[in-house]
Amino acid sequence: MNNNSVDPGIGARLSSPRVVFSLLFLLYMFDYIDRLVVVSLFPFLKQDWGISDTQCGLLVSAVYWSILIFTLPVSVLIDRWSRKKSIGLMALLWSAATLACAFTQNFTQLFSARTAIGLGEAGYAPGGTALIAAMFPKAMRARVLGVWNASIPLGSAMGIILGGIIAEHVGWRHAFGIVALPGVIVAVLFFFVRDYRTIALVKPGGSPGHASIRMRWGDIAGHFLKNRTLVFNNLAFAANTFVTTALMTWLPSYFQRMEDLSMSRAAAKGGVVMMLAIVGAPLGGYLTDRWMKRRQNARLLFPAISSTTTAVILLAAFNCFAGPVQYALLMGAGISAVAFVPAAAAVTQDVVHPGLRAVSLSLCVIVQHILGSALGPPVIGALSDRFGLATAMAFLPLAALLAGILFFIGSFFHARDSQRAEEIQSLFSSTA
Repeated sequence: MNNNSVDPGIGARLSSPRVVFSLLFLLYMFDYIDRLVVVSLFPFLKQDWGISDTQCGLLVSAVYWSILIFTLPVSVLIDRWSRKKSIGLMALLWSAATLACAFTQNFTQLFSARTAIGLGEAGYAPGGTALIAAMFPKAMRARVLGVWNASIPLGSAMGIILGGIIAEHVGWRHAFGIVALPGVIVAVLFFFVRDYRTIALVKPGGSPGHASIRMRWGDIAGHFLKNRTLVFNNLAFAANTFVTTALMTWLPSYFQRMEDLSMSRAAAKGGVVMMLAIVGAPLGGYLTDRWMKRRQNARLLFPAISSTTTAVILLAAFNCFAGPVQYALLMGAGISAVAFVPAAAAVTQDVVHPGLRAVSLSLCVIVQHILGSALGPPVIGALSDRFGLATAMAFLPLAALLAGILFFIGSFFHARDSQRAEEIQSLFSSTA
C-alpha cells in the first residue's frame, strides 16, 4: 500500500520530519507514563488487596509479556500495511486499557488490564523506529534515536512521580484514569501524518546485472538468524533491559524501605534517577555517531563500554555505599544505564533489509522482553521476598556486565553484516 501522499490541511502541517518526530516523542512518553504509573501504587495495592512483592512485579511484567507475544505479528502489519495507522490505533488501545485499570476490583482483573496495555504497545517501538530510520539519514540515526529514547525515562519518571502524588491525594484509581487521557489526543493527531511507501521484500540478484529476487519466508528467517551482529546485539539489549526495568520498578520501594520515606517522596527520588536518562540516551547517541566516523563498529563498542561502566557503578552503589554517596552513584547509573539504547536500536536498522525494519526491532523486543523486561521485576521481587530488597538489588551489576561482554563480541561481526545490508539498501536508495 502506498501511503506516500500528503494529506491536505492538517496533514500537510503535521507531516514534516520534525513534527512527526515530536508526535512520536510524546506518544513514547505517554506509553511509559501509562506503563509505569503502577510502580508507585504498589504500597496502596498491597494495603487494599494484600498482594506480595512478586505479584507487584508481575503487574509490570504483564505488559512486557503481552508485548512479547504480539510484537512480531503487529510489526509485520506495520512493515506491510501502514506505520501511521498502526501507531495511532495502538496508542488508542493502550490508553483505553490504562483507563480500564481504574475500575478493577482485584489482582486478576488488574493483571488482565495491564496485559491489554501491552497489547496496545506491542508494535509502537518497532513502528516508531522504522519511521525514524526512513525519515533521517544513517549518519545521524543514533542521535535521533537517542533523543527519541529520552522520552522513555521522562515518561517513566513522570508516571512514577504522578502516580505517587495522585494516589496519596485522591486515590490510586484516579492515577490510572488521569494519565490515560493525553495519549488519546496525540493518537488522533497521528492519523493525519505522512507515511512512507511500503518497500518490496526483494534482494539483489545472484550476479551483477541480474534482476532482484523476491524474498521467501526462508530468506527472511535466514536474514535474521545468520546475522550474528543482531544476535549478540539483541542478547546484550536484553541483559541491559533486565537492569533498567528492575531499577524503574523497584527503586521507589527501595528508597521507601531503606530510608523510611513516604511513597510520594520515594517515588520522586527514584524518578530523579531515571529522569537522568534524558541525558544518557541523547549523549549515548551523539557520542556513538561521532565515534562511528572513525570506527565502523562503534555502535557496538560504545554500548560495551557504557554497559560495563553501569555494572561498576551499580556494584559500588548497592554493595559499598549508603546515603548521599549511594544516591550520587545511582544518579550516575541513571545516565549510563540507557546510554546503550540509541546505538543498539540503530544497529537493528543498520544491518537489515529496509523493508524489514519494524520486524527487526520487534525481534529485538521479543528477546529483550523474554530475557530482560519480563524477568527483571518479578525476579527481583522474588529475591526480595526471600532475601530482602537490598540484597536483591545487589544482583543487578551482573546483568550489566554480561551486556557489555555480549556487545563486545558482536562488534567483531558488524562490518560484514553492515556491508550485506548496504548492498540491499542500494536497491532502494530513493526510498530509504
